[in-house]
Amino acid sequence: MIDVYYWPTKNAHKVTMMLEETGLGYNLVPVNLGSGDHFKPDFLKISPNNRLPAIVDNEPTDGGEPVSVFESGAILVYLAERTGRLLPTDMRQRTVVLEWLCWQVSGLGPTVMQQEHFAHYASERIDYAVARFNAETRRLYAVLDRQLATRPFVAGDEFSIADIAIYPWIVPWLDDPQCFAVFANVKRWFEVVGQRRATRAAYARADTFAA
Repeated sequence: MIDVYYWPTKNAHKVTMMLEETGLGYNLVPVNLGSGDHFKPDFLKISPNNRLPAIVDNEPTDGGEPVSVFESGAILVYLAERTGRLLPTDMRQRTVVLEWLCWQVSGLGPTVMQQEHFAHYASERIDYAVARFNAETRRLYAVLDRQLATRPFVAGDEFSIADIAIYPWIVPWLDDPQCFAVFANVKRWFEVVGQRRATRAAYARADTFAA
């Protein structure tokens, strides 16, 4: 059983999507961000960056002590290697998957987060920041759209952890139908991933958790 330290965030959705895809048993451990649970000493032992998600694999494949992993990208790689799923062993294919995983972790995720902050949550509106992060988000969408123009999934013909990493960060743009009208390849891919059983199950867990 894998303990998932969880709150219904975009990065946490990656982990539950991956676990649903692989069929590994898991348990959601609530970490209430609003209550500051992510700053508590016990959680910091698992996730020293005080961010979600984090996992503890209580039955690692080496038979040793439980293994804790923080940072969503590292968790996806860990689970892929643990199960032999969704991360190719072929050097070239694996490199493409890891490129797009890093693209999400270092580019799309932080940019969308800043876009949402300045557009919806900042205490005062800063037009430059709103315009800056809107423009960069759309630039990244254009990059993704070009990548998906010639292949069904982000890294090629097969669904992978690259798709899992990116999908939750596209969800916010459902509120902007003009965006999907422009990026037709992203829209097609987004609908395919959203229809997967594992994606639906992961988001259903989030709905139940938040209720």
